[in-house]
Parts: sequence; structure tokens; C-alpha cells
Amino acid sequence: MFEVFSRSYYLGRLYVTPTDGDRALMHDEQHERINEEVYTTGEGIERLDAPLVMKLESQHFPVHGDETVPTNTLALPQSMLENTDVRNPPSLREVLLARRERAEQLLAFAGGWEVPGPDLDGHPGAGT
Repeated sequence: MFEVFSRSYYLGRLYVTPTDGDRALMHDEQHERINEEVYTTGEGIERLDAPLVMKLESQHFPVHGDETVPTNTLALPQSMLENTDVRNPPSLREVLLARRERAEQLLAFAGGWEVPGPDLDGHPGAGT
């Protein structure tokens, strides 16, 4: 689904569609699988529900899992879609997925992203 793009990102293609919610979502099983493949270290107990950090065009945002979102789909709040070139969704778009180190850096910079619990290294999250 995602392939190496650079030292900081993986590149993938997802259908981008609007959601009535206030945060970015993708299918919960895909979210968990990607989280395990990209963000875990294999050391000790690790969270698989931590937000993935993605980038569409110039916007970075945390992505959470939700069972109601179809597979291979990124559901974005309407307010986020307004700042993109996405027209007539669902639209197949290239999306960047931040690698573990880049995601930690972005989450640390964006203290308002309300990440519950420990971050990817087990430290208190930005929202705590």
C-alpha cells in the first residue's frame, strides 16, 4: 500500500473522501496494520492505535482508525478538504505517510493534536 519515498516519508495512494467528523480517519484494521509495520520497534508492548501522520498536498495531520471507513480510503473533515485540490470525492490521491522519526517530530511540534496516552516512544503524548 505504501512504498519508500524518501528518508522521511512513504508514498501511497488512497481514496480521499469527506467525513462529518473532526479528525482524519481510515479503516481501523488498515490503520493498525500500517501502525505495526511502520511505527513499532518490536521492543516491549507497543500501541497500535497511535495516530499515523500523513500529508496530503501541503497539510500534515494525524490519522485515526475507524471501522466505518472503507478500506483504502482516507476520510478527511470537510474543513481540511477545502484547503486541497480534491474535487468530486472520492478521489484517488497520492498521500505521504511520515516515517516513525518524522511522525514523532511532527507530533511534538503540533501540541494541539491531542494525542492520548504515550507517544511512539512511550513518553507522555502531546495531549497529556
